[in-house]
Formats: sequence, C-alpha cells, structure tokens
Amino acid sequence: MSDKKFNLSSRRAFLAGSAALLASPALAQTSVNSTDTTEVERDLTESVRRNISSFRTLDWQPYFDNTRNGAVLVDIDSRAVHFWSEDQSIYKLYPSSVPLTDELTRRGRTSVIQKVVGPTWRPTPSMLERNPEWPAVIEAGPDNPLGTHALYLSWTYYRIHGTHDTRKIGRRSSNGCIGLYNEHIAELFSFTKVGTQVLLI
Repeated sequence: MSDKKFNLSSRRAFLAGSAALLASPALAQTSVNSTDTTEVERDLTESVRRNISSFRTLDWQPYFDNTRNGAVLVDIDSRAVHFWSEDQSIYKLYPSSVPLTDELTRRGRTSVIQKVVGPTWRPTPSMLERNPEWPAVIEAGPDNPLGTHALYLSWTYYRIHGTHDTRKIGRRSSNGCIGLYNEHIAELFSFTKVGTQVLLI
C-alpha cells in the first residue's frame, strides 16, 4: 500500500515538474520578446518566406546588363547586399539594415558618386522634423550613425554605410539608408569605385 502511494505521488510530482519545465521557455520568452526587444513588422497571420531562405547567393545577369565598374544589388526584402567585381572574380554577400517604412524606402538604379572614410553625419530636414531633439551634426567617431565608411549614392541623402549599432543589421531600422557591419562596409568600400552601379530592389 505504501508503495502504491509512493508511485502515485511520484507520478504526480513528475507530471507537475514536467509541466512546469515545458512552460518555462514560454514564460521566459514573454520578457525577451517584449515590444522593447522585438521588431513587429507584419501581420502574424500572413504567410511569408523566412529571411534565412531569402538570404542566398544570386547571379548578376537578371539585374544588370554588365558588371562594368562593379555592381551592387541591395535586396530590401531579404535585407542583403550583393557585390560583383567588374571581372566577376569577386562576389560578396552581406547582411544589411533597411529603411523602417515603405515611405522611407527608395528602389531603382543609382551609382556610387563619392566614397568617404570617417563620414560626418547630418540628419536630413525630414529627419529633424520627425526628431527635433537630434543634433545637427555628428563628426566621425564611435557615435556616428554612418559608421566608419560611407558610399554616397547619386540620390540625395542616400548612402550605403557602416554602423556602430550592430543591433540594426538584419532589421528595418534606418531612415532610408542601407547599413552594414563596419567590417563589411570597409570591405565593400575597398571593392567599389566612383561609378559602381547600384540597384535597390
């Protein structure tokens, strides 16, 4: 009889412990996946491809007629930057940050018109309108939103640049520009030249 009681109470304890153990990841996630740490971007009932399946190597031919001066493809949806050298001997794929909203996103063809090491950041008039508390200028350094290097595009105010805030990479987090890890923008900077063609899709 005592064995029966022991087995029954042991089973109950085991079941209760297992239920608590199974529930603990869900409880832990409530604080991790709060609005402070999670980017909410879409209707959760909507069926979408996962970012990892979109982050893949691509051929340049569907996007460019040639690779003269090199070619940069920015894929906004998969948050990736692709680079092909002029002779196609170098191909690189980098994760990136992209604009926060469709209104801030520009797509189409442009080119690199200037390359700057240690760029100075100045918010655009519309950025200052949305964020009047922002400073008018931030010189090169660890607090500069443009990171260590910047590729200026022919579109006013648009750049492909680095960032010291590595949390932004892989997210919709910019006011229009495309951001890369500082080590990636330094590498891309070394491959590109003024005149490199750029396509944002």
